[in-house]
Amino acid sequence: MACLFTYFTHGSRGDREQVWFSLSRDGLHWNDIGTDEPVLCSRLGTKGVRDPFPVYDEKQKKYFIIATDLNTSSGDWGEFSRNGSRCIVVWESEDLINWSDERLVEVGIPEAGCVWAPEAVFCKEEDAWFVFWASNVKESGDADYKQRIYGAFTKDFRTFTEPFKFIDKDISVIDTNIVWDKGFYYRTSKDETNKVIFIERSEKLIPENGREYEKIISPLLDGFKGLEGPEVYYIKDLKKWCLIADQYGTHTGYLPMLTDDLSSGEFEILKPEEYSLGIHQKQHGGIIEISDDTAQALIEHYGIWDGKR
Repeated sequence: MACLFTYFTHGSRGDREQVWFSLSRDGLHWNDIGTDEPVLCSRLGTKGVRDPFPVYDEKQKKYFIIATDLNTSSGDWGEFSRNGSRCIVVWESEDLINWSDERLVEVGIPEAGCVWAPEAVFCKEEDAWFVFWASNVKESGDADYKQRIYGAFTKDFRTFTEPFKFIDKDISVIDTNIVWDKGFYYRTSKDETNKVIFIERSEKLIPENGREYEKIISPLLDGFKGLEGPEVYYIKDLKKWCLIADQYGTHTGYLPMLTDDLSSGEFEILKPEEYSLGIHQKQHGGIIEISDDTAQALIEHYGIWDGKR
């Protein structure tokens, strides 16, 4: 197996909030590819990109990257969250090398202060992609703005159904990721109020008849403050799930945690010598499994970055 990591990176240069690539053959050791320049840049909207997330559509035989339309070089987070873009940035490709021009698609509701960290999961029930994101909204009766997760369905990442609330809790919620395993959708999110990661599961992606996702009890995650940008992916060779999250609280980058069973809530934190994350300090992105041949084609086209060019 091989994995592609799409991310934005940390630094003072203006092009850091764009799309960068890294590859792994085992899901734990990463090599950044290309040069010290982003692979994809947005020239639309805010002209900045954060949280790039990749998917592969089997029917169309295309890869898509969706991302936050956000440039943080000016302003402040209060301004970004209350008066930010309601669009996502979208690219598509058949081979991960030749990419379409970027396009902006407005998905946020009119009251949304932002559209952050869009991700997608294929919904078997709807035979369509479910795209979801965080929006900061002050509803009637709210004392202040609150981050909620909204979502909409699409088959082509061009046209979307009407957005609706997907996660609405007493706390603010951002950075949601969803995977499917053994009959359940597992939803991993950041509790933005208490600054911890939490996991829930449901047999239905969109529960019916007032049902809610079931909370997975995890003593490790419940007490681990300062994590965000969680991504969950399966490592076939290890037969384990990896939860990787950004230790933004300590500015020490992503931390991989492994489990045999997502329903258990039990995770093993890897030692520093058991993984490597490449040269860039990676910030919120997404991970997708690709074939060994596709990984080799990417290496031949972009090259492995040695930190010098």
